[in-house]
Amino acid sequence: MKQRSCKMGAMDKVKTLDGDAEFPCYVAKPEGEASAAIIVIQEIFGVNKGIKAKCDHWASLGYLALAPDLYWRINEGTDLDADIEAEFQTALDLMGKFDQDQGIRDIEAAIHFAQQAVGSHKVGCVGYCLGGRLAFMTACRTDIRASVGYYGVGIDGLLGEKHAISHEVMLHIPTADGFVSSEAQAAMHTGLDDHTKVTLHDYEGLDHGFAAEFGKRRDENAATLADRRTEAFFAEHLA
Repeated sequence: MKQRSCKMGAMDKVKTLDGDAEFPCYVAKPEGEASAAIIVIQEIFGVNKGIKAKCDHWASLGYLALAPDLYWRINEGTDLDADIEAEFQTALDLMGKFDQDQGIRDIEAAIHFAQQAVGSHKVGCVGYCLGGRLAFMTACRTDIRASVGYYGVGIDGLLGEKHAISHEVMLHIPTADGFVSSEAQAAMHTGLDDHTKVTLHDYEGLDHGFAAEFGKRRDENAATLADRRTEAFFAEHLA
């Protein structure tokens, strides 16, 4: 998809599924009408500058892009830096308190918001780290039209839900991921390689977080390759 200008993103509010509350969501809009939308699912560090930058990039490609603040029930406005040890530890603590099943319901609310905004079901999601796991869960539990997970953690423990995947999924797997063992990676391949809706890409010798927008974790070549694959994936499945 051709890059174009986008409006500056801003925080907005999205209603929960039952409509009794609203939660924060970063929303980036393209110039002109968006015919498709992408939900950007946060890492354990919240909706920080890296996640907002990813939304802005998708908006520059013509998508409505939004990143729900999934920690809003436990710590609204989380914005942490993976390269600062104290903030990394705070992120781990928040992840331990986070209700992932509730998080999927909030992602589903964001999907509904996006569907209404673009006037169609052409909504995909892309997640990183915790968000990579949640992207896989979203593919299993909602009507999302395309899902991408970068270095998702614990997906091997979710393979019992793979029968519920009805739309395309892509997973980016760094083989030296310090949070996903080689045994877990092997289980993902064994469980998903023959699934007609799922594509797995391995990145040899790469570690967790290689596609982070900012900071020490980023590997420029691998991030560029993975992001190009993701862009082509959404261009095909959200067309």
